[in-house]
Amino acid sequence: MGVLKPFIYSENARSQADFYIRSLGGNLESVITHGESMGVQNDLQDKVIHMCLSVAGGNYIFMSDSMESNLQGNNMSLNIDYPSSEEAREAFSKLADGGHVIYPFEQQPFGLYLGELTDRFGVRWMITAPSVSTQS
Repeated sequence: MGVLKPFIYSENARSQADFYIRSLGGNLESVITHGESMGVQNDLQDKVIHMCLSVAGGNYIFMSDSMESNLQGNNMSLNIDYPSSEEAREAFSKLADGGHVIYPFEQQPFGLYLGELTDRFGVRWMITAPSVSTQS
């Protein structure tokens, strides 16, 4: 079975990763720059070629600094499902800082908590939690 690990091309991968770690909890696992991986000695040497961060209890996101203009679209959404509405609400609130709330984080008629937003970097997120806590 495969494991999905989103890869985000960023205007500033370090800044965006720091925001996600602060918002979702987690760690910066590794960073490799163009200078480290290919010995580049020019204006790209400090740009991130590959970064791995763990967020929200062991989910991984890969990132790099984009070498071309990014188009921010609405064709993708990252979803994190939390075991409790309290954890989900906190992450939602932090991700919404500087972004745009599409649907507020609320209990839905179909039985779970759901909120949708676009963060300050143009990435769309769906944050969910069951209506009854699954924590023991």
